[in-house]
Amino acid sequence: MNPVRVNRAGSLWTLCFLLLFPFAAQAQKIYTYVGRIETDSVLLAWGTTEGSGNTIGRSSRSLGKVTVKLGDRQIASERNWVVVDGLRPDTEYPYEVTLHEMPLGNQRIGGGTVRTYPDKSRKLAFFVIGDYGTGKPPQYEVAEAMWREFEQRSRSDNPVRFVLTTGDNIYADRILGFIPTKSGNKDSHWESKFFQPYEPLLKSIPFYPTLGNHDSKGSESTGDLGAYLDNFFFPAPGPARYYTFSFGGLAEFFALDTTEKALHRSNPGSQMQWLRQALAAAKAPWKIAYYHHPPFNAGPGHGVSLHSLRPLVDLSRQSGVQVVFNGHEHNFQFSERNEKTGNVRYVITGAGGMLRRKDIRGKMQDANIAGWAPQSHFLLVEIEDRTMKITPLSSEAVDVRDKDGNSVPLPIVIHAAEPEGTSSGFRLPRASPPWFPAKSSSRLEEEFPRPAFSFRAKFREHRHD
Repeated sequence: MNPVRVNRAGSLWTLCFLLLFPFAAQAQKIYTYVGRIETDSVLLAWGTTEGSGNTIGRSSRSLGKVTVKLGDRQIASERNWVVVDGLRPDTEYPYEVTLHEMPLGNQRIGGGTVRTYPDKSRKLAFFVIGDYGTGKPPQYEVAEAMWREFEQRSRSDNPVRFVLTTGDNIYADRILGFIPTKSGNKDSHWESKFFQPYEPLLKSIPFYPTLGNHDSKGSESTGDLGAYLDNFFFPAPGPARYYTFSFGGLAEFFALDTTEKALHRSNPGSQMQWLRQALAAAKAPWKIAYYHHPPFNAGPGHGVSLHSLRPLVDLSRQSGVQVVFNGHEHNFQFSERNEKTGNVRYVITGAGGMLRRKDIRGKMQDANIAGWAPQSHFLLVEIEDRTMKITPLSSEAVDVRDKDGNSVPLPIVIHAAEPEGTSSGFRLPRASPPWFPAKSSSRLEEEFPRPAFSFRAKFREHRHD
């Protein structure tokens, strides 16, 4: 869409209006965020959650002509995002985003620092959070703890590089306890539940999400899915319900969609075919999967998804996946790593904003769960060579207990087997998921064509399928 332009007469009239009515000079809040980082490039985005229509994200209405200065690079854009390439690996860059043609002149609308990924690395640190987008105090307390941890590690030799989410990124508010509203299908719903609490983090590192049942028609509005695919920028050529990426030849990540029977036994579909190929091609020491529904779970709010997700559990075992991160259940749990789990450690992190405190110790043994904590939290994951450490963190110390009530020492430590080979570099997926190919002409566009390019509009048409 063409940027908003103001002619001289319009600018003079606007200036007079603002002088007469200074309250109108209060500018709308503009958020700047990192959408994607690679070894030689960074994707920066900006927009507002005020007003109607699509105001932030990949296909949002342009705010006008913007100049992005990153290091010694300067790039102009009339979209609300830009890719700055030609950068050096593992290098920190300051950046500024300036909006032009404002009534009162140019306006700096954002800035921060961002660090590219290394070509090859022995170390990696990242956050994992799930079931978080409530807009309520517990979410903000966890978000503040994330920012403190990020700042503390920013000058270390192992800074935090990105955030993985295990789904339920935006929750609906409830009128009278059961009528859903502000479910995430509009950008205005995202301000208090995403852009505001994580504003400082988003200026430096990207969120790489997965879908939960509250992000699509599973529990809320079908329109939520379009906003999710538009507002997040994935480590892939385009929006995707599932995807893979790698970091420094050290770890390969597989973000999966377990909503609406996408991976259930009754309909494994093309996602499983894609996953088999992607796992077979992965050569890094660490293979890490993350998705919403937990195969191993002691409750208290949800049951076990092991039966419906058995094909995925079996494939993880056969393919050498060491760790799986899940959400859905609103507490912290981690499984045994034994024959039942296929020697895979399953970790539930579903209390980034929501929380269920009910004691589950009586069900842990049958559910194959080794530890549990009923506290709001996020995860700090640290990898060094073939050792991974997982630590649940919050605004206060997280107290993890086993089935007998004994304290579980932290961090949780996992060791990876010696890999058969290595791969280097952070790269885009080897093959685009068949659900959403890299080319601009996707299967979804072919089935639901529209005269104007808009991910959100397409997904609203998908509501009755």
